[in-house]
Amino acid sequence: MYTLRSLAAALVLAGSVSTVHAWEALPTEVPAPADNPTTAEKVALGKMLYHDPRLSSTGTVSCASCHNTMLGGEDNRPNSMGVNGQTGGRSAPTVWNSAFNLVQFWDGRAASLEEQAAGPVTNPIEMGMKNWDDVVARLKTIEGYQAAFTAAFGPDSISKDSATKAIAAYERTLITPNSAYDHYVGGNQNALTEQQLRGMEKMAELGCTGCHSGPAFNGPGLLQKFPMHSNQYFEAQYHFSQDLGVAEVSKKAEDQHLFKVPTLRNIALTAPYMHNGSVKTLDAAVKIMGKLQLDKDLSKEEVADIVAFLNALTGPFPKQDMPTLPGTPGKAFN
Repeated sequence: MYTLRSLAAALVLAGSVSTVHAWEALPTEVPAPADNPTTAEKVALGKMLYHDPRLSSTGTVSCASCHNTMLGGEDNRPNSMGVNGQTGGRSAPTVWNSAFNLVQFWDGRAASLEEQAAGPVTNPIEMGMKNWDDVVARLKTIEGYQAAFTAAFGPDSISKDSATKAIAAYERTLITPNSAYDHYVGGNQNALTEQQLRGMEKMAELGCTGCHSGPAFNGPGLLQKFPMHSNQYFEAQYHFSQDLGVAEVSKKAEDQHLFKVPTLRNIALTAPYMHNGSVKTLDAAVKIMGKLQLDKDLSKEEVADIVAFLNALTGPFPKQDMPTLPGTPGKAFN
């Protein structure tokens, strides 16, 4: 007679917990693109740029303001706050494990971390710089950055291209393997509780892993329609359909309500949920996703089991020393 634990373990070791889904551990490093190999100097520079509010028009907002690596990689706000107290219409995705995304942003408009890093700096609501020429000019006035860019890219290398490559190199270090789930997939049968194992099996049984698959639980494809099934009760509460997703950028009717499939890694730390940050708890998010994506009414017990499993996807954050930013002694930065 198999117990739930021994059955699930046997299925994982065989390659899947069900006949249609394979369970994979998160890799312990991220391959870098050929045109941006990772170096310690790039990572150090990228960490400084990521945490420097001087990349914003007001000198008050950095990448870390909305994607806080001391928390779950975002800001736990429904909508992130940029320069002059402005807020956008979407919830900040986590930066943790973003290197495993096939595309970046909720609408998938950036194909790489390098491309993504360029966007918020000149977004008028987020960091508010008029253009990257102004950013580069500002960085060139800071002596410490001249030295850091030289170490990472060579002399006279301060540019949009090198800055975004450095930020991306740093972001590729922000991964969280070694969760309880990863230990379980690696062969430790005691790493998950019985309830977490039930949740793991239930996710495969229901079809959650049709979208949230792979080691980062962010799917085999790029985009997915949300919501799949209309529901006036949930729409009246959460207003999911007000955001047209990819169509906001493409202006194509066929792209309406397409969104990037978000990672489930560390999801217990990233409330509130959904693209508009309208769902306050993980329990509610699971129930809503069951109904809107799978057209299933989940019981309290099923929700609790799935939430327990999702908590097992929280991995330890790598130790980070916060950078000392290069100063501008005796003068204002701008």
